[in-house]
Amino acid sequence: MKTIIKNVKIITMDNNMTEYENSFVSIEGENISFIGHMKDFKEESNCNIVDGNNGILMPGMINTHTHLSMIPFRSLGDDCKDRLRRYLFPLENECMNEKLAYFSAKYAICEMLLSGVTTIMDMYYFEDEVAKASEEMGIRAFLGETIVNFPSCDSKEAFGGLDYAIKFIEKWKNHNLITPFIAPHAPNTNNTKSLIEANQISKKYNVPISMHLSEMDYEIKYFKEKYNKTPIEYLESIGLLSDRLVAAHCIYLTDNDIKLLEKYNVKVAHCIGSNTKSAKGVAPVNKMLNNNISVGLGTDGASSGNTLDIITQFKLFANFHKLENKDRSIFPAKEIVKLGTILGAKVLNKDKEIGSIEVGKKADLVIIETESVNMFPVFDPYSAIVYSANASNVNTVFVNGKCLVKNKKLVNNNLEAIKNDLKSNMRQFEEKAKKQLEKAIL
Repeated sequence: MKTIIKNVKIITMDNNMTEYENSFVSIEGENISFIGHMKDFKEESNCNIVDGNNGILMPGMINTHTHLSMIPFRSLGDDCKDRLRRYLFPLENECMNEKLAYFSAKYAICEMLLSGVTTIMDMYYFEDEVAKASEEMGIRAFLGETIVNFPSCDSKEAFGGLDYAIKFIEKWKNHNLITPFIAPHAPNTNNTKSLIEANQISKKYNVPISMHLSEMDYEIKYFKEKYNKTPIEYLESIGLLSDRLVAAHCIYLTDNDIKLLEKYNVKVAHCIGSNTKSAKGVAPVNKMLNNNISVGLGTDGASSGNTLDIITQFKLFANFHKLENKDRSIFPAKEIVKLGTILGAKVLNKDKEIGSIEVGKKADLVIIETESVNMFPVFDPYSAIVYSANASNVNTVFVNGKCLVKNKKLVNNNLEAIKNDLKSNMRQFEEKAKKQLEKAIL
């Protein structure tokens, strides 16, 4: 059945940044079939009509770096200096299992969909469970199994993620909505052999490869002392830089690093919320974009950035980058919305399918309502989204032509039931987390 979304202002995010006032969009199957003005709209029989009530219709937002199953860590030891070693690693190894990963991922996807995120790039453990959750929820997902140089919660052996990743990629590589990839955690938590093997797997199966890169000050120091190179220069020396690589964070970049990213068409997932919350710094995104590097936005996990919506990242991006550059005119709102839509699609090499509202592209669409108290008046739709809106202003969400959120509620899933499932599987985690918090206070 055809679906028509009417009475909306459309910001297409296409090459010409075309806008349509008082317009409608037709969806047939998985794709956008027509874009027109309301003056030309005609009622059709056997057609599903969605009234946008003068809201803003935009492409679905794209989260280029996250860790869905880390929901249980949200608000745990947020202001602790040694949080990684005190909470994350020990609780992960003791408590994370298949069920917890699955129910955490489902809950995280609820938050994503309700905030207008239609595509995600996730890396964590038990990714097969994350894939099952993603498939059930109907979100578009790039999913990668983490590879590290120590035993993890889903592997008793160091680098066990390599074997897991091969099986995972083979199982999910032909799925309509799920794209598997391979995810070495970082260059300093892998060795040269494992990185080269991960890259060979990426080449063999023609899937992306993603890792945390140039994120930590001690990572920079390690490669300087051991190789007299930056992490990016080291990756070039072992043949790992390519257009298949999505590098998360990239905070500490030299001018030569930026040249290398451009040379090899490496993509970057910029996580302004988690980067600044952890006091690491503000990545040189302006320099990257000026050097034709594709940059998208990521939330990181709920343990790092706390919220999983891109609208929050829009505002944080604007505020921090304007301050960092001492220029309030840098990064106009229109350019920031591009980072969360069409540029995010370019990071994933999917810009011919998603990221903008164009006939023939996948119907990943979001209506931002403009009736709430914080959304009046709207002189500029991009400014309204970046500076005024929050996740609660997302009214309707389509992924691949299917309506998954309507009137701010999940259409096919019960949020309360999913939350209760997660809570019942978090009991051991919560008990151990409380003990860790008590130790910290003592």
